[in-house]
Amino acid sequence: MYGHTGKILRVNLSTAKVSDLATKNYESWVGGHGMGSAIFRDLARDKTIGPFDEGNVVTIMTSPLTGTLAPGGASRTEMQGIGAQSSPIGWFTRSNVGGRFGAMLKYAGWDGIVIEGKASVPVWLDIRNDDVKIREAGRLWGLDTWETQRQIWKQVTGGADWAEVETEKGRGRTTQKPAVLAIGPAGENRCRIAAVIHDAGNAAGQGGFGAVWGSKNLKAISVIGTQSVSIADPKALLEARAWAQKNFTLDVDDPAAMTGSRSVMGNIQFRSLSSFGSAPVPAVFWPRSMPHRPQACVGCPAGCRTRTASGLGNESSCAETAIYTVFDFKKNAGPLTHLLNRIAERAMGDLGVMVVGMFSKKPRDNSYKATDLAQRLGINAFELFKGIPYMRDLYKMGALGPGKSIACDLDFDDLGSLDFARKLLHAIAHREGIGDDVADGFYRAAGKWGRLDEDLASGLLPYPYWGLPDHYDPRFQVEWGYGSVMGDRDINEHGLNMLFWMPTAAQIFGIKPFMSAEEAVGAFTEKMEPYAGDPLMLDYSEDNMYSAHVAKTVAWHRRYTRFWKQSALFCDYLFPDFMNAASADKRGLTGVAEPKFLNAVTGGDLSFAGGIELGRKIWNLDNAIWTLQGRTRDLVRFAPYIHRTPLRGTALVPGRVNGKWAYINAKGRKVSEEKFEQWKTNFYELEGWDPKTGWPTRKTLAALGLPAVADELDAAGKMGKD
Repeated sequence: MYGHTGKILRVNLSTAKVSDLATKNYESWVGGHGMGSAIFRDLARDKTIGPFDEGNVVTIMTSPLTGTLAPGGASRTEMQGIGAQSSPIGWFTRSNVGGRFGAMLKYAGWDGIVIEGKASVPVWLDIRNDDVKIREAGRLWGLDTWETQRQIWKQVTGGADWAEVETEKGRGRTTQKPAVLAIGPAGENRCRIAAVIHDAGNAAGQGGFGAVWGSKNLKAISVIGTQSVSIADPKALLEARAWAQKNFTLDVDDPAAMTGSRSVMGNIQFRSLSSFGSAPVPAVFWPRSMPHRPQACVGCPAGCRTRTASGLGNESSCAETAIYTVFDFKKNAGPLTHLLNRIAERAMGDLGVMVVGMFSKKPRDNSYKATDLAQRLGINAFELFKGIPYMRDLYKMGALGPGKSIACDLDFDDLGSLDFARKLLHAIAHREGIGDDVADGFYRAAGKWGRLDEDLASGLLPYPYWGLPDHYDPRFQVEWGYGSVMGDRDINEHGLNMLFWMPTAAQIFGIKPFMSAEEAVGAFTEKMEPYAGDPLMLDYSEDNMYSAHVAKTVAWHRRYTRFWKQSALFCDYLFPDFMNAASADKRGLTGVAEPKFLNAVTGGDLSFAGGIELGRKIWNLDNAIWTLQGRTRDLVRFAPYIHRTPLRGTALVPGRVNGKWAYINAKGRKVSEEKFEQWKTNFYELEGWDPKTGWPTRKTLAALGLPAVADELDAAGKMGKD
């Protein structure tokens, strides 16, 4: 089994039993999410339970690429189970973490881990190749995620620079520290917005899995291995990597490659494989003037994360670096920066302040330290990113504060100080004061405060679906919003929103877009199997956003991501790569690279379209699980503000105007509730699901090789009508 070790670790915390599953029984799903969904479906006897029920099954799966040199595919790990974060139902959901945990798990001889039951006392899992022990975690309970990892490193290695680990063939040696997934106080206290943290800043954030681990009394999983991953054709894998670097990367020694639109495409890293050969700018929202260097996950050439000379903010990127920057910059700005902040805030809101801060020459340590504190406590950064501004707005309105309708003893006039950040994050993680409400997520907190309906109607609470925070607004980033509400969580899949970022970045920098709208749409849709060649799939105009063409867009996106991103486990930051500044024809390597890398490792002959079809099978299995949990068509809806409140700010997307392609501004747009219902019908019919209920049909499931899943739905009385 090339790319696989052949076995999956199975741990029952209730009985303290350690066993294994044969990977070959799930090999048809390839890896990652597909395997995780299939295992959950087999082992979770009751899929209607809550996230904190002992019967919840958590899977942590790698892919054949994990631990190899497949660029952007060597490090990812997929975590699944019934989540704690979403509302009103804790859906069967997923999260994803990079770094080195997945690779180390493979080096220890395991393709994944299945966690069942609940320990009677706090425990941690100690994996040293084939030697697996469930150890008491009494001394670790209460520690933050960083200190937990330090203590485990010390215990496993004895403080030495290298470790000896038993293997079936003798003793192995490694200079690596154990790779550890850990929860902090937030997870221990079952905060529904708790994350699982690996190393300094890698997080399985969405889904509330930190709280799920806490409910199981599972503090950490440590793994160290001295083995290797068997690859079918190592020469082909290295040649594929060299091919990608030669044809799809910018040359940092070429001045022409570092200026103009090519620089915007490649070096600011709007998701381009140009980062292979460029000097990548880490995806952070704080000043970059502090001495730093790129830091990458195992096997990846991109280096989108960072290591700083001060040691602050290491490995954190994107949302977690933005949770406090706005408030830090506004509170601590000098006179000129303060003026720029006010101008930027009026033009672009909080995002404008962050942009000003990114180009500031003076580091603001409060931003770094608040981010590090969230990582140490194990709190989901995206909830904080949207929730702290919500609390600030309530304070400004006079609804929150001492003696107000929402009692809060935090001094929001001090927002931006390190002291304020410490008090707020500590209160959340330890469920103290207003932190007890916020620990369950700002959606549930708004319900406790009697503000949910009002704030969802106005958009003051920007949570468009399933009680989860807005990422890219459904009023303009249509496939993102539609895909999220049809699924289980904010998708956090950036494959198509390059069509927004590219023209937007060009406008910000005052340059010509890298591609015209018509060129860009063509570059994308020519590879979107099995619907390739339909440019109307990416027409974001209001006339088209409810069409059957857009139903195909969402269906393709769900299938591509379910397999190539979440099962084969290619990184979302690098894939798909439809347009590329370094290639001769501006086309990226998507459609060719994914199967090229996977087949070199496995020795198979899976095509790009074949992976899309596997993604369709996985997507249908997931929907069947949601159906068993209680999903119906009527539950699939947006928050009222998406339908009632016009979109603020500029949002450029491709669309047709009088029959001609252009980048159009979606500002002022709303989603028609009536037309969205028609779009749902289009989508269900395209997927072969019952349009009245949204449930899968026996015909569709049988055609995908899932007759047993159909039988389970039938027995539960939840089979869609053909």
